[in-house]
Amino acid sequence: MLAEAVAAYQAVLGPRLLAGYALGSLAHGGFSPLVSDVDLGLVLAGPLRPPDRLLIRRVAGRVRSGGSGLHERLSVFWCSPATLRGAAHGGRFPPLDRLDLLENGRLLTGTDVRDGMARPAQPELLVAGAEFAAGFLGSIGWQARLSPWSGLSPAARLRPRDDTTLTVIRDPQRLVAAGTRQLTKVVLFPARFLFTAATGRVGTNALAVEHYLSGPPAPAAALVAAALTWRTEPPAAAAAMTLLDRELVPLYVQFIDDHIPRLQAAGRPRLAGRLRRWRARLLA
Repeated sequence: MLAEAVAAYQAVLGPRLLAGYALGSLAHGGFSPLVSDVDLGLVLAGPLRPPDRLLIRRVAGRVRSGGSGLHERLSVFWCSPATLRGAAHGGRFPPLDRLDLLENGRLLTGTDVRDGMARPAQPELLVAGAEFAAGFLGSIGWQARLSPWSGLSPAARLRPRDDTTLTVIRDPQRLVAAGTRQLTKVVLFPARFLFTAATGRVGTNALAVEHYLSGPPAPAAALVAAALTWRTEPPAAAAAMTLLDRELVPLYVQFIDDHIPRLQAAGRPRLAGRLRRWRARLLA
């Protein structure tokens, strides 16, 4: 499927496509056909142009209509060499994904362009994770937010105003009913961000869970360990709901309490305040 996507981009970008990489679990290991995204990174000859964004999306849409569940999970990141060096902005390549490219990217086509690539600093990784979490907790149409390339029709993306991630975190039955892919992401996101904030490394699922379980007694140890197994074997609904009801809110509170002082120290008090407000709402 990645070969198909690369060929589609080669056809429209021609020599502007300098390199294409497999990212995520396809690059660093742990890919699960049941739940994993299919991550593709593209590096285009610069400078980036305003029409590039629409072109990247249009080709991605064609590939996602390929007919399989894996096609629907395609996620495309793109930038220029100057972006990777920190000398320009533009494209779509957040800090966590740039770090994944640097550490784990597997070249699929073109010439490796990572020489001289700027390594995202730990504060940048911290802020990126916190910004994602703050938006994620308040997102409407939370399933689409979890999986922006899910292939859902526009009508299927519409949700009632109370259908936020925050609402679903407090409704285990609803979360289990959403399916294993959404369930595992909701549980493992905070564990992965905790790992990256502490280590400055890519928060793969396996490493994040190992780190979470090896530290001091954690409020969601059983849930986090179970979520890793659910990536390959869907859970029994009743057992999953029991774990979620007991440990999911404490897991998110733990994540927020860890990040608030880190953000204050990084000079991001407004972002720390957003997380503080989400904490209050989680516990309301």
